[in-house]
Amino acid sequence: MKTSLAFVAAPVVGLAAAEAFMQPTASARTELAVFFGVTAAVVAVAAWWFVRWARRVSRLGRAVFALAVASVIGVGAAVTAASGLMFIEAHDLRLLWIVLGFALVLGVAFAAAVAQPLTGDLERIAETARQVGRGELDARTGVSRPDEVGVVAGALDEMSAQLAAIEAERLREHQARQAFLTAIGHDLRTPLSALRAALEALEDGVVDDTDRYLRSMREDVKALTVLVDDLFLLAKIEGGHFQLDPVPVDLSDLADEALESLRPVAARHHVELILDTPGHVQALGGAETLSRVIRNLVENAIRHSPPQGTVMVRVEWNGSALVRVIDEGPGFRPDFLARAFDSFSRDDDARTRSSGGAGLGLAIARGFVHANGGSIWADPGPGGRVSFRVPSPSPVRSTSHAR
Repeated sequence: MKTSLAFVAAPVVGLAAAEAFMQPTASARTELAVFFGVTAAVVAVAAWWFVRWARRVSRLGRAVFALAVASVIGVGAAVTAASGLMFIEAHDLRLLWIVLGFALVLGVAFAAAVAQPLTGDLERIAETARQVGRGELDARTGVSRPDEVGVVAGALDEMSAQLAAIEAERLREHQARQAFLTAIGHDLRTPLSALRAALEALEDGVVDDTDRYLRSMREDVKALTVLVDDLFLLAKIEGGHFQLDPVPVDLSDLADEALESLRPVAARHHVELILDTPGHVQALGGAETLSRVIRNLVENAIRHSPPQGTVMVRVEWNGSALVRVIDEGPGFRPDFLARAFDSFSRDDDARTRSSGGAGLGLAIARGFVHANGGSIWADPGPGGRVSFRVPSPSPVRSTSHAR
């Protein structure tokens, strides 16, 4: 639309310039109007045809050469047609055509100089697109220029980089998922194998203490139940189907209750549990879910603490309720901190399987904290350091104490 208006405006501009600088007579004005109008129409038709022809040309360089030649020839034709109006003599007209021929050679040379780098950059863009299509996501155009060709090249390079990042993430998640499923298979296989052995012993009548076998089988069934419940809970959280209504809760009391329930577990691992809190730190959330978060974090810290080690649970308030769980174990690897709470991520698969648990504790903890409107993160060592923050309606009450 803008190009069409330019062809219409060109005769008007030409006539305005003639009026301003030539002050033509009425007959000359009519001749100029006809000349400008016919010339603009011919150029418009030529441009229409050239655009459609250029789209069928296999190489851009040919179109640029043709445009350069057509431009010079068009100027010469326009000058020849206007020679009667300009009173140009034959000798001067021939000289003008010689000059136009010289300009034609320069125009072709100029077109070649312009077209060569342009076509080269376009060929690099096309080849990069083919490489990306073949799966070579590290391919880049290497084209850097500020015009539209550079914009296209930059967009293609950015797309390639994003595809490479997505593929790397997909591969990482696939590997993590495989490791996760392997660990889950191990955690299922161990109690199932024990149950099978116990049942076979009972069936064969080789059991002296039936009650002991039944207690062992009950513990195996309990372990399987906990694992299956955790898997369903995690699926519910990640599916966005877990919701709760927040109420005022005391995080200090929840932490104290969690540590009391886990002291027998800590004693078996020869680990000391310590609660450090300034008093009753209030929070808004679900008491059961926040208690589960603290237990999960403390259980994880106990498993990874060395014998005679200490697990510290620190409850704070600084505009919101904050809980920190700190152990004296090896901590998280720096490259693992960002994905420590991913559902399929493990810092050390062998250690997790040998120390018990399915490795779902941190993922479930993250889901519960997010459901309570908070955030959870792991900090670099020394030791393992996991913290979570949840909304708090009021500051601390009463005095500080440690247990």
